[in-house]
Amino acid sequence: MTILQLLDYAGVAVFAATGALAASRKQLDIIGFLFLGSITGIGGGTFRDLILGKPVFWVGNPAYVLVCACIAVLVFFTAHLVESRYKLLLWLDAVGLSAYAAMGAAKGLDASGSPTVAIVMGMLTATFGGILRDLLAGEPSVLLRPEVYVSAALIGASVFTFADLLGAPVSVSAPLAFAAAFLVRGGALKFGWSFPTYRSRPGRRPEDIP
Repeated sequence: MTILQLLDYAGVAVFAATGALAASRKQLDIIGFLFLGSITGIGGGTFRDLILGKPVFWVGNPAYVLVCACIAVLVFFTAHLVESRYKLLLWLDAVGLSAYAAMGAAKGLDASGSPTVAIVMGMLTATFGGILRDLLAGEPSVLLRPEVYVSAALIGASVFTFADLLGAPVSVSAPLAFAAAFLVRGGALKFGWSFPTYRSRPGRRPEDIP
């Protein structure tokens, strides 16, 4: 198994676990666990493949869906052992984001040869599954949390892309990208790193506008 295949399966499995944890927080039945786990696990990669016009990865290899199902069932029987499931969800999401930032960038670069497309695909692959999970589970969206999120995926995808352009082998560029993304997202969760937020002025009344 190559490093990219390992990251691919790891991303699917970890994101599936976050989906199942979200299902546990909503006290859903086993079908709800399977649904949310699968949607979260394969959502980002599916979106990526559709945009790139490539065959959807799990259609050609149903093992990915089986991984999601196994993880969802495992979480169904063990989630009660975790004291803070939302905290675990966020940290597992950081792992999945980091893996998929590298994997998405690699897929984008292979499909288009464009560094810009590679970075965008890395960001989309890394974040879309989590967005779907929060939307379907009615959880506060990770995008609306104050800590940096998309930026971590951007950095990871950029590290992979530029390392590849410099001639680094995948065995080097992929771990570097994973580490960079996880360092940023993990640091954000641990230390609350964030960008300055928009501070709006009070809106003017229509009659005050010349």
